[in-house]
Amino acid sequence: MPKQAKFQNLLVVFSSYLFYGWWDWRFLFLILLSSLIDYIIGLQLQKSNNKKIRKQILLISIFVNIGTLAFFKYYNFFAQSFVEAFTLFGKTIELSSLDIILPVGISFYTFQSLSYSIDVYKRKLEPTNDLLSFLCYVSFFPQLVAGPIERAKNLLPQFYKLRKFNYNQATDGIRQMLWGFFKKMVVADNCARYVNLIFDSAEDQSGSTLLLGAVLFSFQIYGDFSGYSDIAIGSAKLFGFDFKQNFAVPYFSRNIAEFWRRWHISLSTWFRDYLYVPLGGSRGSKTLALRNIFIIFIVSGFWHGANWTFVFWGFLHALLFVPLFLFKINRKYLDVVAQGRLFAKPKELVSMLCTFSVVTIIWIFFRANSVSEAFIYITRICSRSILSIPEFIYEEKMLIVLFFICVLIGVDWFGRENNHTLEHINKRFSKPVRYVFYYLLVMTIFLFGAKDEPFIYFQF
Repeated sequence: MPKQAKFQNLLVVFSSYLFYGWWDWRFLFLILLSSLIDYIIGLQLQKSNNKKIRKQILLISIFVNIGTLAFFKYYNFFAQSFVEAFTLFGKTIELSSLDIILPVGISFYTFQSLSYSIDVYKRKLEPTNDLLSFLCYVSFFPQLVAGPIERAKNLLPQFYKLRKFNYNQATDGIRQMLWGFFKKMVVADNCARYVNLIFDSAEDQSGSTLLLGAVLFSFQIYGDFSGYSDIAIGSAKLFGFDFKQNFAVPYFSRNIAEFWRRWHISLSTWFRDYLYVPLGGSRGSKTLALRNIFIIFIVSGFWHGANWTFVFWGFLHALLFVPLFLFKINRKYLDVVAQGRLFAKPKELVSMLCTFSVVTIIWIFFRANSVSEAFIYITRICSRSILSIPEFIYEEKMLIVLFFICVLIGVDWFGRENNHTLEHINKRFSKPVRYVFYYLLVMTIFLFGAKDEPFIYFQF
């Protein structure tokens, strides 16, 4: 490795740990411990050819990573569920809960570090002897707190070489960041104001207003999380790094299977490769395959948070995926909708609308405080008041929000065949047109960008 690359990596580690420690310096020890353990695990796996010993070494990594994640994220959930289970049988027990602070980004860097150990165990990856590069890989600040979850095979080798400033890569990164800021600050954060208002007073709202709240939340969570991914991937390009795509216009999906190939791709593929396939995947009997499908979706839901709402959210997606699997159409749509065409066919439009509608209803469970609240919310949507005019719809700010959602949909549609939405701008339009568009985006962010709205996925 060139000496200059080592200095670059030192700067990356220092910046990443300063960035993470600014939130709470105590948890620097946690991410450092996780990194050191998996670094050592990788070296030990390389030394042994004994299957039993290698498996035991891997189990140490799994136990430490998943155990740490489970303690900080799920201890109080399991304690409370344990107490409630005994209460149902007329037994009253006391189990103290702990005032545990959830380390920001722990779900992301834990999976990233653990995937390294598993890949080394499976001999898909040679373990690194460079501790500094490995610390960079686990803690790289653009994607540390909310992903994407990068694989060592893609990201780690990029720390071995000297990075030089690349103008084209940097400008492409700035374009992606610009669109990410628009999605987060203009669309997601402005939707959040009405989403919070509607969900917090659901019992007083009409069915049409509740439906509006659900639709707004769909765009809030998409703009929030895909916006962060764009900012993270774009900022990494400024430093000479290439990340994998994490969102691929998921709301243009034609069924649930396609939606999951396009939504939070780094997490979906992580569960596919490290949980679904080891369990047997679709090999073997239909019964085992269905079991694996439900496991991966429910675990994916549980990964998002310590609440039964997330578990039920994952369960519902599994129910929708199963018919596609049984009829062998889960891999029907591997291409982009209306590829090579400006407009979608009527059948494609109906498929996209149906998929978006189902996803939106299921998002209610993701947003609600409890499963029962979500069912009540949906029941109220299905009341006669669904035919009334939604509240807030004629407010000036609501009209602006709906306008920006339309802008998001339109720009995403024209850029749907690219790695990120604005990638095609540089190819299709002249410099004056591009600069006017960028200027309008910047001004829109400054004039209409909401403030003090945290990223939703920071809590995961």
